[in-house]
Amino acid sequence: MGLFLSTFKNISMKKLLILVVAFMISLNVVAQNSIVVFQTDFGTKDGAVSAMKGVASAVSPSLKLYDLTHEIPAYNIWEAAYRLDQTIPYWPAGTVFVSVVDPGVGTNRKSVVVKTKSGHYIVSPDNGTFTLVANSLGIDSIREIDEVMNRRKNSGASYTFHGRDVYAYTAAKLASHIITYKQVGAISTTPLQMIPFQKASLQNGVLKGNIAILDVQYGNIWTNIDQTHWKSFNELAHTENKIFVEIYHANKLVYTGAMPFENTFGAVGLGKPLAYLNSLMNLSFALNQGSMADKYHIAAGADWNVVIRWAK
Repeated sequence: MGLFLSTFKNISMKKLLILVVAFMISLNVVAQNSIVVFQTDFGTKDGAVSAMKGVASAVSPSLKLYDLTHEIPAYNIWEAAYRLDQTIPYWPAGTVFVSVVDPGVGTNRKSVVVKTKSGHYIVSPDNGTFTLVANSLGIDSIREIDEVMNRRKNSGASYTFHGRDVYAYTAAKLASHIITYKQVGAISTTPLQMIPFQKASLQNGVLKGNIAILDVQYGNIWTNIDQTHWKSFNELAHTENKIFVEIYHANKLVYTGAMPFENTFGAVGLGKPLAYLNSLMNLSFALNQGSMADKYHIAAGADWNVVIRWAK
């Protein structure tokens, strides 16, 4: 009997050890998958982006380094927030994103690593960059970067390139398993900086939302009004397939007009307006083979809003 119990305990301990190891491996895979994705407003005319990748490669040559975009308009934090929100869901959990649109570089704004509820990591200044992912993916936790431990050696005298000296360096250490998320720095309990904006809403037959971004290649207008809100609006009583659209910038009316809702651009004549659901399944406006943004001087951002009613 004693031999049986001893054998059973040994087998049980082995199984438990295997389960623990498997669990720890799974956590490690989720925590770091050796992928770093860079986004900046630097452009690629000089060596700034290459310098960031060089720092990351020096930390670990085996890292997989990718670009989200480096064509964010200078200082445009809102667009940086949008591009993260647009792109992160397509990357595997554990991917580390570096977003550097940092007009406050060198000031007392915080440098943080945020873990989303989807298991992604974002290294960025806390300046509004997290506004949209906080709303869509959710924030699991925030750690303020300890620059004593997680700053490139001999870079302390530089105040204007934290993207290279702090963010790329910290992201590379995290993605390559050199540090854990806990070792980034202390948990921050201070709420993240958020940019106020109009969320999609439907009240009293009026659909409201924000002009989140332009489809820059074609000049189409993309809103944050999702398919669910559109479906509810579409179920309201209406006599024809036309909506009446008002677009405002800083509460000033910029555009007003009626247009049909169609599935694709070719359903209307050349140069004619239409509403449609874009590839993200959000309500959008366009001119068939024309730039609606250019024609009507429409841009995007937190202070660009839209009001929609069914045409009478």
